[in-house]
Amino acid sequence: MRLRHIEIFHAIYTTGSITNAANLLHVSQPSVSKVLAHAELQLGFDLFHRVKGRLIPTEEAESLFGEVDKVYQQIHSIRNKAKNIKRAEYGNINLGISPALGFTVLPETLGRFTAQYPNISFNISTIHNDTVFQSLIEHTSDIAVLFSPKVFPGVTTLELAESEMVVVYPKAYFPETPKTLNIEQLAEYDFIDISESGPLGDLLWSRIVENSVELNCMIKVQTYFIATRLVAQGMGLCVVDKYTANAMLTTDTAMASFDPPLTFKVNALHLQNRQLSKSSEQFISELTLSLSGG
Repeated sequence: MRLRHIEIFHAIYTTGSITNAANLLHVSQPSVSKVLAHAELQLGFDLFHRVKGRLIPTEEAESLFGEVDKVYQQIHSIRNKAKNIKRAEYGNINLGISPALGFTVLPETLGRFTAQYPNISFNISTIHNDTVFQSLIEHTSDIAVLFSPKVFPGVTTLELAESEMVVVYPKAYFPETPKTLNIEQLAEYDFIDISESGPLGDLLWSRIVENSVELNCMIKVQTYFIATRLVAQGMGLCVVDKYTANAMLTTDTAMASFDPPLTFKVNALHLQNRQLSKSSEQFISELTLSLSGG
C-alpha cells in the first residue's frame, strides 16, 4: 500500500463512509473512491462491504488496520514535528559556551528565549578554545560561543558582539574609582594572574610586552571567577572579560577599561556542513541582544 492508500483507508475505517472521509481529508468524494478502488486492486481483496449506506470493514481490513494505524500515527507525528520545526517551536539545541557567559548573559538569554519557545530543549556545556573543534565534529555542540576563537577548517564563525578586557580592582587601591587605567598603573599593585587563559590571556600579554611592564604576580589561578573573588577580598587586582566583571562586582570592587581599550570578539561557531536550525538561529539572535550589554 502507498501512503495515500493508507491515509484514505484509515479515514474511511475510522469515519465509516466515503463522505465523512472526504470531509476529514478536505478532498472530493470521487477522489476518495478512486484511491480506495486502486488500493483494493493492488491488494487483491476488498477492504469494505457497503451495507445500508455505510462501509463495513472486511475481515482482511480488520486484520490490516492495526499495522496501518501504526503507520498513520507515525505519518501524523512526522507532519506535526515538521510543522513545529518550521515555526521554530520545537527541537533541541546542544550549546557549548564560554564559562564567563554563564553568570548573567546565558541565564538572561534562556529566560527570554524559553518564554517564547517553551518546547525547545537545551543541552548546555562549558567549553574552551582548545576543546571546541572536537566538540563540534563529535556533534556534542551544535553551536559553540567563545571569545576570539581560532579559525578552524570546515567551521563557520559568526561575529555576535565586541567586548573588552577590564581591570577589576579593590576600591581601596583607587578611591576615586577611575573608569580607565593604563597597563603601567597596574604595576604598582599585587596582580592576580589567570594562567592559560587562551586568546584573552594572549591579548593582555601582548599589551604587557608592548609597554615593557612587569607585574607583581603573587597569585595565579585558572578561572576568572576565582580571580574576581580574590579581588573582593582585597588580595590584588585582576584583568578579566567585561561580562565576568559585571557579574562579579561587589560594593568593595570596581572595574576600569584599559587606555587604550583591549577589545575582543564574541563568536558563535558551527560546522559548515550542518546548517543551523531555525530554533538555533532564533537563539543566536537572542544571545546577541544579551551580549550587546557587555
